[in-house]
Amino acid sequence: MHIIYVHDEWGWRMDTCYKLDAPKKAVNLSLNGDLLRLGKELKLNVSSLAEEALATAVRACLAEAWLAENAQAIEGYNAHVTKAGVFSDGLRSF
Repeated sequence: MHIIYVHDEWGWRMDTCYKLDAPKKAVNLSLNGDLLRLGKELKLNVSSLAEEALATAVRACLAEAWLAENAQAIEGYNAHVTKAGVFSDGLRSF
């Protein structure tokens, strides 16, 4: 699954880039033993925290890739706006 764009009352935004309802899969991880011990003592859900951290990293990488893939179009649009302005320039009161 790729980045999903959602339009809401604030405009377009990136949303979840993976299936939230996908089944869980058991994996083996190597973690700092002392950090794991402290996490367990603090009753932290290590699996959930690892999943959140991975999701954050995946989103960041996908966003960076999207920006790189679309850099030319973004640059062209920005140049057009700099030269011609935007359609609402004469309509705004601020």
